Amino acid sequence: MSKYKYYFRKPRSEIVKDILKTTLFAGAVAIAATSPYFLTNALKSYGRLKKYPKPKVSDIFARLKREGLIRADRQGAQIYIRLTPQGRKKAGICQINDLEIKKPKKWDGKWRIVIFDITELKRNHREAFRGKLKELGFRVLQKSVWIHPFSCRDEIILLRDFFGLDENNIRLIVAEEIENDEELRKIFNLPEV
Repeated sequence: MSKYKYYFRKPRSEIVKDILKTTLFAGAVAIAATSPYFLTNALKSYGRLKKYPKPKVSDIFARLKREGLIRADRQGAQIYIRLTPQGRKKAGICQINDLEIKKPKKWDGKWRIVIFDITELKRNHREAFRGKLKELGFRVLQKSVWIHPFSCRDEIILLRDFFGLDENNIRLIVAEEIENDEELRKIFNLPEV
């Protein structure tokens, strides 16, 4: 079995996502510029990339640099790999596309309610936000009021930041009780109290 078996099942876009996400979370990745093992050091810095063939990773790094998504700045004996503003945007899209709410083994009995008021000037943001809530498994409770039974604070904050909105536009409420929630419990397949 080839040591590159995993790569062949994973499309090139997954390598791009791994590079962009790792750089986004790290802020900048420092690599010794004087080392003859530049690519080997880069792969160590990007732990997720060790599973891919080095020539493919090298090609993709070069492509991302050509496309203006990453830049490599030399400072003394170090090279710092950073995302450009376009790279941060693309990494953010990758994060949003991979977003999911984890279902715990046992429900804590609390409801997560998202209310939002996004102006007509940001209509595209509003529609995209609604679409993402639906994709994450939220249900409409009332107009601009959506509900979910599982913890999702980090996901909502990430969406709010991604769309350039704040707490005045999107709020998360955690409620212990909702009147007549039997139908909601059925929808989410939750135990009766």
